[in-house]
Amino acid sequence: MFSRDSKSSDSSSTTSSEPTYAPKPIAAKTTGVPSIISPDLTITGDLKSNGDIQIDGTVEGDIDSRLLTVGQGAKVQGSIVAETVRVSGKVEGQIKAKNVTLDKTARVIGDVTHESLTMEAGAQLEGRVSRLQSAGNGSSDKVAPLHPAGSANGSAQSGTSGSTSSMQSSAF
Repeated sequence: MFSRDSKSSDSSSTTSSEPTYAPKPIAAKTTGVPSIISPDLTITGDLKSNGDIQIDGTVEGDIDSRLLTVGQGAKVQGSIVAETVRVSGKVEGQIKAKNVTLDKTARVIGDVTHESLTMEAGAQLEGRVSRLQSAGNGSSDKVAPLHPAGSANGSAQSGTSGSTSSMQSSAF
């Protein structure tokens, strides 16, 4: 028994000199796996992610992510800022993204600011559509945040119902 104890102490000293396994740190870059808000989930509050978010439930708050997918049965009430947004459900709020895609089942009530906008036949959009202003230095990795609807930039929108368009897309 004594020899066994000394043997285990020898092996522990041997293992301590050997390199230990260290898990890799989580990189800031995303893995491509989206964070999913399931259909039976309602979130009240803002969402912020450096990665992808897929919403199939309800979000009452602003969303800031790299890629956002709003599923067919989903509802978002708040501003969206992302690199890429794909809407199949309902969004009530501003959308600001480099690439915006509105599927045929999309219902958007709010302004859309974009570099590239794609609308399928049947998509509904009530609001203004405008292009993103380029930063001039060519280094716009992230879309700048939106001003809330009640701010000076957004307050003129409520009184200009004549300039707000109700649009149902047709095939381009």
